[in-house]
Amino acid sequence: MAKKEDFFIQENEILFVPDEDYAPMERYIQFLDAFSRTTYVSIYVIDYFRKNFLYVSENPLFLCGMPAGKVRDMGYDFYLERVTDADLPLLLEINRAGFLFSESVPPVNRLEYTLVYDFHMKQPSGKAMLVHHEITPLHLTRDGRIWLALCSVSLSSQTKAGNIEISRQGCNSRWRYHPENKKWVKYAGVELKDYEKEVLRLSAQGCTMNEISEQIHKSVDTIKGYKRLLFEKLNVGNITEALGFAIHHRLI
Repeated sequence: MAKKEDFFIQENEILFVPDEDYAPMERYIQFLDAFSRTTYVSIYVIDYFRKNFLYVSENPLFLCGMPAGKVRDMGYDFYLERVTDADLPLLLEINRAGFLFSESVPPVNRLEYTLVYDFHMKQPSGKAMLVHHEITPLHLTRDGRIWLALCSVSLSSQTKAGNIEISRQGCNSRWRYHPENKKWVKYAGVELKDYEKEVLRLSAQGCTMNEISEQIHKSVDTIKGYKRLLFEKLNVGNITEALGFAIHHRLI
């Protein structure tokens, strides 16, 4: 059975953080509290030294019906209680694989990387909800270990758990994790043409095919062709999935 300690590995063991290093944290929390009021996305901060959650926003998506304060107090026990039994081993593997990847990155660059993946959380109704999780280092220790990490939770645009990737700020390349052989594989990220971005933006605004045709001055058949090729490029089946992919991968 999984335990809280399973989330903490030797490669990122933090032996000491002086109290004075926590002094600026109140400013972080005030900023995150304000930002959380502008979005439906749930936000929380992991403290790898104290092995708990430093902050949890009031946004309900991640809370599974609990008050934010209770989730904060539970910390990693919240994962053990609310991640589905089927996905908990995957979450532990992602956690370890992410830290090992970070070990290959020079400390000066570690804040530039973001790990994303999808997993199921048990809701108060008893049903499981697939969420999209993003985690990026927020603060390093003085010797370059990941001390604080900023996490965001949104609705997933995928149909199954996993989809484990790492991106780097300002870099188009991405790294995809393959659980079957426990390896990260680098690949070129997707790039959208201007007209593809425009089709997505207008679709997000609820425009019909005819309205998109009028706004970008192309025939309806051309718009259909654009969408078909866009779905193939993003490996999705419909416009909702395409929008979710584009938003999560910061393509629009």
